Amino acid sequence: MLDSNSLYVTDENGNEKRMTILFTFESEDYQRKYVVFEDPDAEDGEVFASAYDDAGNLLPIDSDEEWAMIEEVIGAFVEDEEAE
Repeated sequence: MLDSNSLYVTDENGNEKRMTILFTFESEDYQRKYVVFEDPDAEDGEVFASAYDDAGNLLPIDSDEEWAMIEEVIGAFVEDEEAE
């Protein structure tokens, strides 16, 4: 479930956890919407990504090519953040 700056995911133990949305974007190549997010409580700064539908449901990312595209977008975002 997505709201303006948070989303909630369920971990492997069935616990719901609030994540902070860093940004969203759409891909014309894959005809999908994506959300990039992080765990605000994590020390490691790991970033996660998922596709999502119009109802805000998170969807799996299926291919290595799709992951490569997402990683490029995340890399550009990080470079922009570091430049500011």
